[in-house]
Amino acid sequence: MNREPPRPAPPSAPTRSDGAAPVRAPKCVDSAQLFAGATELLIEHRGARYRLKQTSLGKLILTK
Repeated sequence: MNREPPRPAPPSAPTRSDGAAPVRAPKCVDSAQLFAGATELLIEHRGARYRLKQTSLGKLILTK
């Protein structure tokens, strides 16, 4: 039988002293994966459309 070794448990979320829900780290997305070779993309958010562009210097510009 070919068995994979057990995976380590994911790190537990930090707890809060006030009893509220644990704090989660924001999701991180690599911009190269997001743009996939393009220099701009459209993002729909709550019914509005935003344009995210990469400049020739590699900076990001978000416009509505």
